[in-house]
Amino acid sequence: MAVVEELLRTEADGTISFGNHELKEKAKLEDFEHCGDLYKVKTYKTMTKLEKNGLFVYESVPGTSVLHFDETAQEISFSVEGSTDAQVTVGLNEDTEYEVFVDDASIGKMKTNLSGKLNLSVELAGEGAVNVRITK
Repeated sequence: MAVVEELLRTEADGTISFGNHELKEKAKLEDFEHCGDLYKVKTYKTMTKLEKNGLFVYESVPGTSVLHFDETAQEISFSVEGSTDAQVTVGLNEDTEYEVFVDDASIGKMKTNLSGKLNLSVELAGEGAVNVRITK
């Protein structure tokens, strides 16, 4: 399984990777600059959380490793790995409908709540990396 040893890094394709679901103790990295934004990550085996400019972006319970996280006005995409199945929450526009794809298969349309959060479960146990794409 792939983990992000440095907790948060910029990839050659301009995306970011973050999180280490194998850590037994909490670790965090603050003020990581990427494309003019400041990121903060907290991660360990039971939780991974990412903020951008002080705003919520991503959280998983238990912790996950997220690879090639890319966010545009119309879509968020990433690969996620973990030791067990995870509950993933992403921050999007409030009260908006999105279509969610897991490994290129649509799992349906979901609507964010008033705080803009969208929750989904991802089966990770024994799966390796699972690709997630959320489109407006």
